[in-house]
Amino acid sequence: MANTLGISSPPSWFLHSRLAALAKPSSMARISFRPVGPSTTPPLRPLAARLSADSNGEERSCPQETVRTLLIDNYDSYTYNIYQELAVVNGVPPVVIRNDEWTWEHIKYYLYNENDFDNIVISPGPGSPTCVTDIGVCLQVLIQCKDIPILGVCLGHQALGFIYGARIVQAPEPVHGRLSEIEHIGCNLFTGIPSGRRSGFKVMRYHSLVIAAESIPEELMPTAWSTSVRTHSYFETQESDMRRGSFVNQTHNFQPFGDLSGDLEGAGLSDIGILNDKERSKVLMGLMHRSRPHYGVQFHPESIATCYGKKIFENFKRITIDYGLRCSLQKRKMAGACQPPNGFQRRNLLHNKAASKKLLHLCVSPTLTPRSIDAKYLQLQWKKIDCLESQVGGSKNIFCKLFGAMNAENTFWLDSSSTDQGRSRFSFMGGKGGSLWKQITYKISQRSEMTSKSGGYLSIQDVHGSVKTKFLEDGLFDFLDKELRTFHYDKKDFEGLPFDFCGGFIGYIGYDLKIECGASSNRFKSSAPDACFFFADNILAVDHSNGDVYILQIRHKFHSGSNFVRQSCKENSWVSETEKKLLSLKGMASRKLKIQKTQAISAQCRGTFVVDKSKLQYIKDVEKCLGFIRDGDSYELCLTTQMRMRVATINALNIYLDLREANPAPYAAWLNFSRENLCICCSSPERFLRLQESGILEAKPIKGTIARGSTSEEDEYLRLQLEYSEKDQAENLMIVDLLRNDLGRVCEPGSVRVPRLMQVESYATVHTLVSTVQGKKNSNTSPIECIKAAFPGGSMTGAPKLRSMEILDSIESSSRSIYSGSIGFISYNQTFDLNIVIRTIVIHNGEASIGAGGAIVALSKPEDEYQEMLLKARAPTKVVQGHTRDLDNFDNAMKLAV
Repeated sequence: MANTLGISSPPSWFLHSRLAALAKPSSMARISFRPVGPSTTPPLRPLAARLSADSNGEERSCPQETVRTLLIDNYDSYTYNIYQELAVVNGVPPVVIRNDEWTWEHIKYYLYNENDFDNIVISPGPGSPTCVTDIGVCLQVLIQCKDIPILGVCLGHQALGFIYGARIVQAPEPVHGRLSEIEHIGCNLFTGIPSGRRSGFKVMRYHSLVIAAESIPEELMPTAWSTSVRTHSYFETQESDMRRGSFVNQTHNFQPFGDLSGDLEGAGLSDIGILNDKERSKVLMGLMHRSRPHYGVQFHPESIATCYGKKIFENFKRITIDYGLRCSLQKRKMAGACQPPNGFQRRNLLHNKAASKKLLHLCVSPTLTPRSIDAKYLQLQWKKIDCLESQVGGSKNIFCKLFGAMNAENTFWLDSSSTDQGRSRFSFMGGKGGSLWKQITYKISQRSEMTSKSGGYLSIQDVHGSVKTKFLEDGLFDFLDKELRTFHYDKKDFEGLPFDFCGGFIGYIGYDLKIECGASSNRFKSSAPDACFFFADNILAVDHSNGDVYILQIRHKFHSGSNFVRQSCKENSWVSETEKKLLSLKGMASRKLKIQKTQAISAQCRGTFVVDKSKLQYIKDVEKCLGFIRDGDSYELCLTTQMRMRVATINALNIYLDLREANPAPYAAWLNFSRENLCICCSSPERFLRLQESGILEAKPIKGTIARGSTSEEDEYLRLQLEYSEKDQAENLMIVDLLRNDLGRVCEPGSVRVPRLMQVESYATVHTLVSTVQGKKNSNTSPIECIKAAFPGGSMTGAPKLRSMEILDSIESSSRSIYSGSIGFISYNQTFDLNIVIRTIVIHNGEASIGAGGAIVALSKPEDEYQEMLLKARAPTKVVQGHTRDLDNFDNAMKLAV
């Protein structure tokens, strides 16, 4: 093991600890994914040189001094929240590496030869520091970097204790998504932060393991504890200021870095590691080395719910600045003996804007950009009909009249069927279109199913029915990214439109495409395609706020010749013909509804749903998840299952029309890929991710669901029960922090915010707990890179995302397929809006399937989790059963699941 770690002469306890460590599953595929950070910072001098440049010492006390951090990511889902904080506090974004991406030789070279970093932060992560595959190079960094300031968070904190001989044990109880009050000893890391009960210093905890306080060695000193074993839900703390950015700015008691043990002994705290029985009931929350500038905190300072989190990072910066000047001579001496590793090529670590700029064609004028073979010069034409929706009986009548013939083959409808409380405003619909129309179908290759190697088969069908198939070595996301880069357009074409979608890709991304986003493997293969999209060039849009209807058409620009003239005339006639059809709908609402009812009755069939797993097995799976959580491998696991029924003769469009009435939702959708014999009836209330033309990214994760009441009094009681549920708040906070992390990968530092946190939204059958996370996209990051950074949606995986997906793959018994993926549009003008595929009926090759599940956290009760899964499946299941002759009710249908 010593050779594996590359540590010379390790202490005996270190080797014994390695041998005694519990066997862990092999780590997931190590895929480095970090954004290109904002890049306006000039090359920086080493910190010691910068501090000593001013003989008067003025630069030393300047709060604007930049500090460069190496952030080691332990494959966590909160690392980029730390990245965002450090980028703002330090004045320059940190460099992020995975814990197995560089060897110690690489890190040593950058630290001492190149002076590229002033300090190091070790991130949280799944697992234990006793497992080498969980902690990677971090142990060696802590041992070797005696003169580099290091801050370990959660797993990094445990690693600091572990390398000096402290024991890592299970906490009295796992704590994930809950808060504790903290008391501390007033060391430099906690300067300006209050301490103790009712002080306002409350922190977010995500951990199942802790350092055994009685095992802390002499080299280390405890610095912080929870004030009691009791934890708090978020809303218990509302009387305190929990808003990000509200930090105490006291700095008068900040002490320059010196002999820490002497300072604390003078305060009567030298024996603070020896706890009495009462103190042992508290949980150790902070550590520091007595002579090295190494610190650890068990809690998460980067969380949305932690008070004074930014202040901790500011204090760590001040520690670095103070310590850097004292140790500059020692660093320079060590640098001379440090040689580059064999075959080493120096990487440019500075964020150089000129070097990293990409040509994304976010909005390129054809007259300014040279033409290329792959370039597509598009032109948008559109027409608005004022206040038409209410005059024709709503968007349902528009869709059925214009696109509902022949079982609505090759049609789409992004259907904002619930517009209450300003949730959604626009619906988009269409069918097989003009010359630009095509359908793309993607299936992951068998090779990619079993490994993290991406790649799959793409088939493209054009408007004439011709099909071409090719293998995509780099996968679907790379293909979509390249396609978007070929589009050239004039922004003036869509000035005046109140929505972002102007045409482009409409379809779905299946959950199994997680394999292209860092997941280690797919255990099961989907029977349906892993992704399907129409490229829609003829679209209708409905504005539900005022009833306006828009006819949109995109076509090639700069073409000539007789064929193009004929095609252009044909496409122009589509706009005028569509306008005539729309105007003819006035007064036809009642007749259309009668036709739909007749069709629904004639389409009935027999059947009942069969759940993939029995009630007993589902409960056992919940218990397995709780075991992984107790062992520290995950904070939250979103467990799911599928239920299926044969529906060979059912009319899928009628199923969707009934679903949108029974369970209206703001991100509902109908998709019919007739070539694949595939229809999707979706009533999702959840937005996965949206990119606006302004560059604002937005996610709206849902975590927390409860049934509606039968009376207004019961309904209000249930709503309040959800709002103040400690378990549901914990679920929601974990996913909010995860989404902040995912947006933080691709957003400008300091721009990620949470304008709405855990607000209850009510739908026809359930209340849900919803948050909103927003950020400003980096200008040099493409839309597809944004999707890839966040896919699959964290509300369907749990956290940390990569480890959680690996665990779920080992527990679940079939592919999630389309369920848990995303449906929506990716517009040619570089915007997109995608939902989370939940509350959805997938009809493929004569079988209807419905996925359902829930988030398992430390507070979960297996029986309750099973009942929540059934609740989420209730609305779509009843709709399908309403189209069967025996009209089985939902509860009878579920008997097979017991």
